[in-house]
Amino acid sequence: MEKINYFNYCAVIIIFILFISIFFRRLIHGKSNRYFTAITMIILLSSVFDTMAIGFDNAGSGNVFWKNFSHMGYLLFHNLTAAAYVLYFVSLTDTWHKFKNTVMRVMFYLPISIVTAAIVTNPFTHLIFSLDENDIYTRGILFPILYVSSFFYLAIGLIHLIKFHNLFQTSKFISLIMMYPIIILAILIQMLYPQYPVEMFANAIALLFVSMMIQRPEDEIDSLTGVKNMNAYAVDRKCSFANEKKLDIILINIANYQSLYEIIGFDGVNHILKKIASNLMKINKQLKAKADLYYLDTGRFRMVIDRRYESITQKTADIINRSMKYQFSYNNMNLNLITYICVAHCPEDIDDFSMLMSFGNDFHKKHDYTGDIFYASDIFEKKHYSIIRNLDSIIDNAIANDKLSVYYQPIYSINEKRFNSAEALIRLNDDVYGFISPELFIPAAEKSGAIHKIGNFVLESVCSFIASDDFRKLGLDYIEVNLSVVQCMNNNLANDILSIIKKHGISSEQLNLEITETAAANFQNIISENLKTLSDAGISFSLDDFGTGYSNIRRVASLPLKIVKLDKTFVNNENNPKMMIVLKNTIKMLKALNMKIVVEGIETKKCMETFAALECEYIQGYYYSKPLPKKHFIEFIDGNNT
Repeated sequence: MEKINYFNYCAVIIIFILFISIFFRRLIHGKSNRYFTAITMIILLSSVFDTMAIGFDNAGSGNVFWKNFSHMGYLLFHNLTAAAYVLYFVSLTDTWHKFKNTVMRVMFYLPISIVTAAIVTNPFTHLIFSLDENDIYTRGILFPILYVSSFFYLAIGLIHLIKFHNLFQTSKFISLIMMYPIIILAILIQMLYPQYPVEMFANAIALLFVSMMIQRPEDEIDSLTGVKNMNAYAVDRKCSFANEKKLDIILINIANYQSLYEIIGFDGVNHILKKIASNLMKINKQLKAKADLYYLDTGRFRMVIDRRYESITQKTADIINRSMKYQFSYNNMNLNLITYICVAHCPEDIDDFSMLMSFGNDFHKKHDYTGDIFYASDIFEKKHYSIIRNLDSIIDNAIANDKLSVYYQPIYSINEKRFNSAEALIRLNDDVYGFISPELFIPAAEKSGAIHKIGNFVLESVCSFIASDDFRKLGLDYIEVNLSVVQCMNNNLANDILSIIKKHGISSEQLNLEITETAAANFQNIISENLKTLSDAGISFSLDDFGTGYSNIRRVASLPLKIVKLDKTFVNNENNPKMMIVLKNTIKMLKALNMKIVVEGIETKKCMETFAALECEYIQGYYYSKPLPKKHFIEFIDGNNT
């Protein structure tokens, strides 16, 4: 019975083109790429041998040597295909460390070894196939073990994919699973109808599908540096944490990246980044670290080393640290990089993906540069990053379960010699983490949109307090409430605030709204409209943290401000003669604009007297009082204003 060879012709053409594309698309680096290349080569050789075997079979009698040779070659490589798929799946999930168990290794390699031995010894045993007296190919008594072996490895591969499905994007998981019906259907057709050799064609189609959907270097490779990108780093680290794989990560952050960008521009920075990437690849090759290299963004590189090679992690970090201290030349400029390097042992030091990413983003901002290597075991604060990881749920829980509270910090009037106002400050007390700093949860709330609920809670609490008899007895003029940039950009902000004021029956003059310099710098139409509406309703405004670098004088003059609050950086420079000149003239300018001045961060009597002598109207700080719960605040004002 003559076999149809056209399927194999198509398979050879498809796989040959695919094989060529592997090199043009640079799919030769990384374990998964190497295994994909190996599968492609195996199936290409299987298709070539099968094409030869069918060709000689169809030619009739004779060519005994070539018939035996081509059939053996086909069966040998065909036998490797299913096992190679399993190894490819393992490389995609990065679960090699799961196969260290000797029993598992024996179970995996035993079937393929038995089948391979049977094929290699077939010329003597004829148990797999033989040629009859007419030189016609005939399946032997042990031929079914080839199908048993194939289904065994296909089953292992399917179980592995399902077990680790959470490590794949949905589209990629579906692409891998879809290989199975294609290949299994082809195996069944060829097993039942040998005249239709469709297996290699099915494998070629499956590989083509995987090449388009899975093996996409453009999704993983940074086009500038030639190393893996942020997306690849995120996917790989999620896999390693999920698989509990032990790794050493060398984190490399260029702290002065933005300054370099401003000096030498886009092309200059890219020139330096390419040099750094090239140097890291060279170090990796010289030390045989077999590390994966990544460039994330804004001057952040990562080198990930398998724990099997941990003995060279320290040496690698030392060499990188020394190399990054050399000057880089560009356009006749010698440039120094301020490079922070940190070694993290995962999962011992950091055992969570979100924590690793948060730590990698800012560890260089929290420590002075020394030129030495940092170690995550020394500087990683697990509680801090655990809070960051869970902030959204912490905030949601706080809003739902009354874990938010408003504290009040008294503000002292120099002229009236009494406490005439206070600033309302939000506090969050979590059942697990205790008190959480607003510096942590406010930015997170702004990103998630929860800031609007928090803002309404503060306004409701403050207005309710102002409307109470306790507040009237204290004789305070007003309470200051902070507004974030996100709140200011809310179309309904003005209406919401005015509705709350009306609901509690208080005067608009009893409320002072603080906006930050950031909000002033982002002085968009919606912010302008909100401020105008509220100002027209009689609500006064303060500019918080004046002097942190965002505002310019023109913008300050254009805002409906009654009070400007000097940032504590002014206070910290009270002993600097030049800064005192700046400070005096700043105060003089603000007074000329008919604005009152609150000085924040006052902690000593001497500092208080300095700013009182400069004719600042109000003092706020720990010298008088820290922020207090409402009950203690009432007691404090009642005891100090009598």
